[in-house]
Amino acid sequence: MKREWFFDRFCGEQIAVCAEDGIITEVNVASERADDQTGNIYKGRVCNVVPGMQAAFVACGLERNCYLPLDERAARFSTYDGDGNAHESLSLKEGDEILVQMVKPPRGGKGAKVTCDLSFVGKNLIYLPQTDFLGISRKITDEAVCESLLKEADKLRTAGEGFIVRTAAETATRRHLKIESDYLRRMWRMVAKAASAAPVGEAVFKEYDLYQKVMRDSLGGGITRICVGDPDVYERVMRVARLRADLGERKVALFSGKGSMLRAYGLDRQLKALASPRAELSNGGYLVIDHTEAMTVIDVNTGKYIGESDLESTVFQTNLIAAREVARQARLRNLGGIVAVDFIDMAQEEHRAAVDAALAEALAEDRAKCRVIPMGDLCVTLFTRKRIEKDLASFFYKPCPGCTQQGYVYSDVYMAVQLRVELMECFAAGYKAAVVEVGRGLAKALLAGRYFTEDLRGRWNGRRVYLIPHEDWRDDRFFVQGNDAAVLTLPDDAQLLY
Repeated sequence: MKREWFFDRFCGEQIAVCAEDGIITEVNVASERADDQTGNIYKGRVCNVVPGMQAAFVACGLERNCYLPLDERAARFSTYDGDGNAHESLSLKEGDEILVQMVKPPRGGKGAKVTCDLSFVGKNLIYLPQTDFLGISRKITDEAVCESLLKEADKLRTAGEGFIVRTAAETATRRHLKIESDYLRRMWRMVAKAASAAPVGEAVFKEYDLYQKVMRDSLGGGITRICVGDPDVYERVMRVARLRADLGERKVALFSGKGSMLRAYGLDRQLKALASPRAELSNGGYLVIDHTEAMTVIDVNTGKYIGESDLESTVFQTNLIAAREVARQARLRNLGGIVAVDFIDMAQEEHRAAVDAALAEALAEDRAKCRVIPMGDLCVTLFTRKRIEKDLASFFYKPCPGCTQQGYVYSDVYMAVQLRVELMECFAAGYKAAVVEVGRGLAKALLAGRYFTEDLRGRWNGRRVYLIPHEDWRDDRFFVQGNDAAVLTLPDDAQLLY
């Protein structure tokens, strides 16, 4: 099986797509406009120490000085089972230059909360380069497994440093732990080296962006290739790949095509299908996925499938296929909370048990924690799934402005992403200008959002995009046409994009 990851960034969004033999199995999207600094490490200077508050205030180059508790070390690690010297209070004086890590971002008139107990998070381990502490997640309840993992983690550390064993390590091998500990230690050395030459107030480490999080949590020896569509992202991915003994830079490739990477690998069509509440089954049946405020409801339908013998057999086969597709859609769309699956009614109890087993087996492959509640006589199965990132619905949709926000329409950023694919193909065909006909509402959103600014300054430099708005067009409709004419004849209300 060929397992590939595709990384790209456009329209202010970061995107990571996993495909197995060309079929998408996982999608992650994150906005670059979000400014969450939690986890960043700064070189700071102690401005003042307040003994009565057991706290210090540190200048880190942010708008307000950061708040550093001096007696909270033990509390930070109290959620883990373990021991060490993390209970010791800090001893600081005014003027000290220190490295601090943000644990809470600034809010309102308050500065950020920081700690001197630096940590680097991996899939299985949290590395504490300057904290003598050895701990393990309390979600690992098997005492023999806990003892074994703690012994392995203890072997990996040197004097003065520590590790916390995460829940995911329950199934990790000794080799996995060694590879990850070496990777996290090399990352710390890079940060320490950067900090030695950095001025006070500089961020010497920024918490993982989407690509690094995916490489931390999802990649391993089973990856065939990582294809990257953006040169800047390629450099970031390569820096991480060089630190990973199980990955290596040889598996990372920069997409060299002129058009859209998503279109070139047939991913854009599959992504577009995720924007629909309907998901097709391989036998002609289909699912209808409905998001409600309390839960997600999935309805199973036979569709075009008429079976070969009796009704019970037809329904059973459709439900089996649907169970596996439900698990895939839950992972793809990052569904979270309670999910109710309304399977087609089956009369035989053994058939109901088999469908439940198929669903549980398919969900077991999900890296998010899932729990299945068996179906009853109504043939409705409930399962819970812990959401890892935000669900894709927030990327695809926005509340409809025309129906008191009771319904949903495609979001501006999703329409921009769709339009960008067509513009990429247009310019790849050699056209120097593109004429885009859109609804007036979408035209305003594209101009206000400035989704293509970076492309026009970079890979589209020297090319032109003209918008022709239509009053009677819906905002989910557009038409792109290339044009190389020396003089373009356009309506009076046409606008040059940026």
